[in-house]
Amino acid sequence: MSEPFLLGVLGGMGPLATLDFQRRLFDATPAQRDQQQLPSVVWNVPQIADRQQALAGTGPSPLPQLIQGITRLNQAGASHIAIPCNTAHHWYDALSEASEAPILHIVDATLAVLNQEAVKPQRVGIIATHGTLAAGWYQQKLAAQDIEIIEPTAQELAEWFVPGCYAVKRGALEEGGALLVRQAQALFARGAQKLILACTEVPIALQAANAPFLPLTFDPAQALAQRCSQLWQGH
Repeated sequence: MSEPFLLGVLGGMGPLATLDFQRRLFDATPAQRDQQQLPSVVWNVPQIADRQQALAGTGPSPLPQLIQGITRLNQAGASHIAIPCNTAHHWYDALSEASEAPILHIVDATLAVLNQEAVKPQRVGIIATHGTLAAGWYQQKLAAQDIEIIEPTAQELAEWFVPGCYAVKRGALEEGGALLVRQAQALFARGAQKLILACTEVPIALQAANAPFLPLTFDPAQALAQRCSQLWQGH
């Protein structure tokens, strides 16, 4: 008999992104009744120290709180763990060491979706925090496939991305969406054919803004939800 399946979700980064991810899990799972839906336990504790500030050297490390969440999910019996926050993957190795359950990687899930494209884009823009961009996870995997990467400029991050992201965190979705639409348009204007929305607040804001270019984007949160659902269906 196979081991029980229980997805652990390390959330709270931010809380709305975690709620959005839970809805994505539901939508990604073909089910005719309650009992066929993916079982999960969620650690949605938003008091985790700010990841962007930590990586900028202006705030404390969130690692102790992240490990606490991972520990609680393991104690709850999680068989797999997903983290619907790109920047938190900066601490992926340390969290994996602290976890008995394997932690799925959001970048791997995203690239798996990109690789299913009938025609791969030649130029991909990335909307992400400075920490995610500096880590280079997406850039390295895209470059390995000879895909050109287009990143936000420092000015764009300061004027559009960061305030847009924090607007979502305080619930001002339309305000955040307007700023993040400008960030996306700037990447398209510099030649991006598709965008990776590598911050889980970004798709929420762009949907609130009714951005017309959403079909030209890859959503890591959606890719991660699909991967979780595939594991559940396989189970």
